[in-house]
Amino acid sequence: MPDLRALVAGATAVLAEAGVLSPRVDAVALAGHALGVPNLVLAMAPPLPPDFSARYAALVERRRLREPLQHITGTTAFRHLDLTVRPGVFVPRPETETVAQVAIDAARALAGASAVASILEPSDPTRSAGAAAVVDSSGAVVDSPGAVVVDLCTGGGAIALSVADEVPGAWVTAVELSPEGVALARGDADRLGLAVRVLTGDVREASLLAELDGAVDVLVSNPPYIPPDAVPIDPEVRDHDPDLALYGGGADGLEVPRAVVRAAVRLLRPGGTFVMEHAEVQAAAVRADVAATGAFTDIHTVVDLTGRDRMVVATRRP
Repeated sequence: MPDLRALVAGATAVLAEAGVLSPRVDAVALAGHALGVPNLVLAMAPPLPPDFSARYAALVERRRLREPLQHITGTTAFRHLDLTVRPGVFVPRPETETVAQVAIDAARALAGASAVASILEPSDPTRSAGAAAVVDSSGAVVDSPGAVVVDLCTGGGAIALSVADEVPGAWVTAVELSPEGVALARGDADRLGLAVRVLTGDVREASLLAELDGAVDVLVSNPPYIPPDAVPIDPEVRDHDPDLALYGGGADGLEVPRAVVRAAVRLLRPGGTFVMEHAEVQAAAVRADVAATGAFTDIHTVVDLTGRDRMVVATRRP
């Protein structure tokens, strides 16, 4: 049997010819997946089992056909977490890690600064055990020792889970319309032992999270925002990410993002922070939408690690 380096070199050539953007990285990742060795280092690989070549070739063929690497391995890295990935749920992108960072920094800065008065059923199965909020005998959340954070259009929960992981004491609520996304986020919260309340909901509903009106410290969102005529070129996105997570509605793709802005006006407390991802070409339009509410100050665009306009950040007026 050829050695692992030769097999990976052959897989790299196959994936490069198929147009995969990171053929070597993907070839190594698939080899590690086949061996059950995450973060495989070729020089430290274990002995290859007799059926390795055939199993590896099958995985490489799936990737050659442009099935997302994350769907094949069933996992993806996002900040400090290894998250579960399943078909039918949006695969979190590296650029969204920057969005999460801004929300995390804001939550850390605001930690301990808020008091919450909302009503939640103590037996509510959507509340994770160990949530930081203080709940009285009636089920009212009377105080949160950490920042109160809401992640709208959470998908599989990447941002919400990262906030819960990196901001001690944060009281995090994640909302998603897709049942598949809700199930994935809840599953990862339980698996990782992170206190995130995951709810099914539509950001366009005027009463969404009404119990938190005016009590949220940080509202963050990576909503769908692609216009209907801007179909993604990459097959991994176009053919595998759900339309619900891609297309934002309206001619400019900003129908859902505008609903997120309206929710932020209602939910954020004075001085609270709003963070929302958007496409590079939408920066000016999104800033204008936020400004038009009259509810925010310090409205500005933040770039991602590639220097592209990636998100709007604003502060709720007193």
